[in-house]
Amino acid sequence: MVRSILTAELSARFAEIALGHVGREYPNKPDHVLAGPADARTPRELHPIFYGSYDWHSCVHSYWLLAYLLRRFPEIAPAARIRALFDGQFVADKVAGECAYLAAPTARGFKRPYGWAWLLKLAAELTHHDDRRWSQALAPLAEIFAQRFRDFLPLATYPVRVGTHFNTAFGLRMAADYATATEDDALTALLCETGLRWYGEDADCPAWGEPSGDDFQSSALIEAECMRRLLPRAEFAAWLDRFLPRIAQHQPATLFRPATVSDRSDGKIAHLDGLNLSRAWCWRSIASGLDDARRGLAEETAEHHLAAGLPHIAGDYMGEHWLATYAVLALEA
Repeated sequence: MVRSILTAELSARFAEIALGHVGREYPNKPDHVLAGPADARTPRELHPIFYGSYDWHSCVHSYWLLAYLLRRFPEIAPAARIRALFDGQFVADKVAGECAYLAAPTARGFKRPYGWAWLLKLAAELTHHDDRRWSQALAPLAEIFAQRFRDFLPLATYPVRVGTHFNTAFGLRMAADYATATEDDALTALLCETGLRWYGEDADCPAWGEPSGDDFQSSALIEAECMRRLLPRAEFAAWLDRFLPRIAQHQPATLFRPATVSDRSDGKIAHLDGLNLSRAWCWRSIASGLDDARRGLAEETAEHHLAAGLPHIAGDYMGEHWLATYAVLALEA
């Protein structure tokens, strides 16, 4: 089996795609509550940094994509443009504008938990760059979302297990990288405690609802990836034995079959390309936590999903504004 990898050439292509839409204000799908006529404002007025890429959360994780590719391949052709973009966007007044938006009472649940998670993932990535100006500039916004996790998780009696933006396992998994990068042991502990409270007793997952026509995440596999990230290796292995006890028998079968995408111009159906890529990410990551024959099976299954998703990163804006992010997660897992 030949393992698909992220190359400098592919990184340059993905970076060009992202640079083409992080500053593209329209079309735009705002997640915005109007409390009065004065709240009817353009995306750029509402969000001075993350106004592009069709929606706020896609813009955030496209910035993560650019930051990651810049660090991974600092000599790629678009590198100077990425640095110039960050120099112009990650500045105090624009970060203050993003923070001000969140101060409104109507924004309490804004992008919870998906956008929260991606903003923290971006902040975590920027801490790894030699130029710390970008990380320092974004820190006030990151702290707002970290505090939102601290406030929300103790109130969240139940997890959300869907395959879309509301999935709580995804939120915990990405926030964990921020907690590690910032050495926030209290946040790490809260994320682990919440993961065990929500998912610790889950067993024999049937995955019978996958995929739905709107999924871009596997509710089963992202839960497994969440627990791999949060638990010590031995504890994860024992948990996975209970949660997905028949991986060696290719069961549940639906998790091993890439999804079929019938219309990539339909934003919801196009989610299924993302499902194939995010499953590949999860399968590769889960494989890293295994020490038996299931590891090879997980890696092979990831390759099948990558083969289904990678040819469709660009071509229609409904997928083009976000799919490269999940391709990089999968290729680098």
